[in-house]
Amino acid sequence: MIHKILNDKPTKLFIFLTSFFVANALIAECIGSKLFSLERTFGFTPHPFSLLGEKGLTFTLTCGVLLWPIEFVMTDIVNEYYGPKAIKRISYIAIGLISYAFLMFYFAISLPADMTFWNGSQKDQGVPDMQAAFSNIFGQGMWIIVGSLIAFLVSQIVDVWIFHKIKKRTGEKKVWLRATGSTLVSQLVDSFIVLFIAFKIGKGWSYQRVLAIGLVNYAYKSTMALVLTPLIYFIEHRIEKYLGHETTKEMKHAAMYKAND
Repeated sequence: MIHKILNDKPTKLFIFLTSFFVANALIAECIGSKLFSLERTFGFTPHPFSLLGEKGLTFTLTCGVLLWPIEFVMTDIVNEYYGPKAIKRISYIAIGLISYAFLMFYFAISLPADMTFWNGSQKDQGVPDMQAAFSNIFGQGMWIIVGSLIAFLVSQIVDVWIFHKIKKRTGEKKVWLRATGSTLVSQLVDSFIVLFIAFKIGKGWSYQRVLAIGLVNYAYKSTMALVLTPLIYFIEHRIEKYLGHETTKEMKHAAMYKAND
């Protein structure tokens, strides 16, 4: 029985998609503490602008946004073939493992640092205190962690619901509409929930600032959702080639049927 399960192609595909989904979410959380300039990335000089009365805004983003659009593409792929129950399951797994990872980060931070070699080992590279650097990189604020996890879970639920509402009306046609449409809405939800919890509640930001920065972040995320639309067709083509036309057809039907139960 075990060999049958391990050799089953839909099962192997689900294990791969789940592993990539969880790894992607964990990496996004880990690198999210770094901010980068989108303008400078493309060789442009940032020109601060005002939005909703908030001045000095630029496209300064967290590195986590590099991976979250891919995460929502994976959500739509799993949703298409395995249904909403599968998405909820891997979302809970991702949240559990991310929480476990941050617990281990805090445990590692609290361990006494080696002061004879490690702590000053990178002075020549401009890092005089490795313990402080380690703590600041891996010890993200609790409100940011809580906000990110809640935003992730809520946006996943919204994505699943919209995806199947659109699919119910369009059937197997217009993959781009249900995939991109659900992502655009769920990314909007994600952008504002994480900022509200992490910075409105956690740091006392004004609603005006939360809305302004949320709109800047969403402008990037929505653009990436549109840019990555062809990737969904490419992945679905590869999946059909791997599983076969009949199997993929049966899986899509089962995913849709169970979603409507």
